[in-house]
Amino acid sequence: MQRALDLARQGRPWPNPYVGAVVVKDGEIVGAGYHPKAGEAHAEVFALRQAGEKARGATLYVTLEPCCHTGRTPPCTEAILKAGISRVVAATCDPNPKVCGRGLAILRAAGLEVQHGLLAEQARKQNEVFFHAVLTARPYFTLKLAQSLDGKIATQTGQSRWLTGNQARGWVHQLRDRSQAIMVGIGTVRADDPLLNTRLPGGHDPIRIIVDTEGSLPLSAKLWSVPSPIIVAAGRGAAGSRLSALRGEGAEVLVLSREDGRVNLAALAAALFQRGITDVLVEGGAALAGALLQANLVDKFHLFLAPLVLGGKNAPSSIGGPGWSELAACPKFVMDAVEKLGEDLLLTLYPEVSSCSQASLKKWE
Repeated sequence: MQRALDLARQGRPWPNPYVGAVVVKDGEIVGAGYHPKAGEAHAEVFALRQAGEKARGATLYVTLEPCCHTGRTPPCTEAILKAGISRVVAATCDPNPKVCGRGLAILRAAGLEVQHGLLAEQARKQNEVFFHAVLTARPYFTLKLAQSLDGKIATQTGQSRWLTGNQARGWVHQLRDRSQAIMVGIGTVRADDPLLNTRLPGGHDPIRIIVDTEGSLPLSAKLWSVPSPIIVAAGRGAAGSRLSALRGEGAEVLVLSREDGRVNLAALAAALFQRGITDVLVEGGAALAGALLQANLVDKFHLFLAPLVLGGKNAPSSIGGPGWSELAACPKFVMDAVEKLGEDLLLTLYPEVSSCSQASLKKWE
């Protein structure tokens, strides 16, 4: 099962789940596969193809319950039965209402030995984005910030490159490579003029989402030089000529309602989900980070701490917006991991009160 989980991570399957599968016969792996991307065959099919006739009477280990409905591809349960598998071990059930225990029940009814729950916690965590999307019908937002020890993201003169070291920046590009989309505010584009791509050989460039209430994204910005899609989230009332110019450059422009003068982030989340975008990495800036936290739209938090102090009352902080007047109202997080990357610390946290809690995930064991 661990081998199947490792294989699953090789895929880029959004909005589908990560799935890996391994066929074992007489104690040896005879077939293995993973789901590469939406629209292509599922992990079980690749593993069964590789196993061939050796699949007959073998055990199939799979990280998620096999599907039993026809979507872009036929049901995996049919492929499993046709291959002659005698035993199926699934890490966790699939929360999708079209499957949700039915896949395992079909296999059991056909006379196969069926088990589930092996490395379930690892499997759920690997597919936290997919589980979240199914259970909440909105994208999973991962907030990534880098700050000094005193919570600043730049000096009082605006200098910010580079707060963190090479290892931390390399890790961020790996994160981008595994993210379906990346989102920043227009302030970050103006200040840093980023490409928002992945600087890895053969890496995946995420969809770029720019939260730009007035539709003022410069046509000279560097991000236009990267071929991956651009979505601009503008507010109602933004100048039509600006939005037309952005569309003329190839951007998809979403015109959304405003809240407190800015793009309504709940409306943006709904619009992205309708487009099949379920995994969004948010990289800045302070205003967007604060707005997401105010809207309770942060599902995971990666915080880099650089070992330096910037000081200065005018130096910008990592979280903007109005803040919270009472401690009891402040967003609280639970520490999941602490990692040292070069000279920097990486903290990974989850909201204490989550829209898709670990308790809600565990019921799928």
